[in-house]
Amino acid sequence: MPAQKKYPVEVKDRAVRLVADLLADPEAGVSIMAACRQVGGQLGINLDTLRGWVKQAEIDAGHKPGLRTDERRRIVELERENRELRRANAILKTASAFFAAELDRPSPRS
Repeated sequence: MPAQKKYPVEVKDRAVRLVADLLADPEAGVSIMAACRQVGGQLGINLDTLRGWVKQAEIDAGHKPGLRTDERRRIVELERENRELRRANAILKTASAFFAAELDRPSPRS
């Protein structure tokens, strides 16, 4: 499996803008797929990658329903925090049970 390419934000924004310009041009009359294929070929970006960027840009702009980028990022952060808290809670429960068992044992001095 090939390694993922990380594109600079400027390249990503420019590619999305070029696709949006092609779609807005009534004389071109191209579909999203055709626009992505054309721009992706010019900039060396995979068709599906570019189509995903365009789709997310439309969601972020409010033109289509879905989770905006900032909402998606916040959900990921909350899920990570939730995992950490669950782990800390499990550790505290284990420690609590350990110390409770220590307190229940009879003292050797008695």
